[in-house]
Amino acid sequence: MPVSRLVVMGAIVALLAGCATAPPLDTRGVDRTITPATAAHYPERVSGRQVLWAGTIVQATNLRQRTQLVVLGYPLDASLGPDTSANPQRRFLVEKTGYLETVDFAPGREITVVGTLHGVSQGTVGQAPYTFPVVEARQLYLWPSQSPTRRSNVHFGVGVGVRVR
Repeated sequence: MPVSRLVVMGAIVALLAGCATAPPLDTRGVDRTITPATAAHYPERVSGRQVLWAGTIVQATNLRQRTQLVVLGYPLDASLGPDTSANPQRRFLVEKTGYLETVDFAPGREITVVGTLHGVSQGTVGQAPYTFPVVEARQLYLWPSQSPTRRSNVHFGVGVGVRVR
């Protein structure tokens, strides 16, 4: 195979891989072993710890001096977004000081949050009692909304695939 063809193929792979990069989040000090379920069951052990979680927004509410999001958590994918093809982990609350536009942070939108765990909040899902871990957001990344077919895999060659977000 000519060298020029290898260079072109390498450039294409690099370009496509760039589409799957993670958002610019500061993940220093984050404990990736803590899941929403762990935080709900052992809040006293993990309170004050930094987490990096992702999920799908279920509800957004503007309160007096902050916005509260209810998020259905999913494991992180390679680009630090929610892997919605996996089983959900647990719902959690995200609290962000100030106003977030609830039209933008609407149910169904995908989000990644970096923040500090601040215990739990008792609430309900439907009529069932539920324990929500609470994350005070330091950083939020709202993934671009796209069509349901947004998660596509681009394949070329043998055994080489790049996920495009």
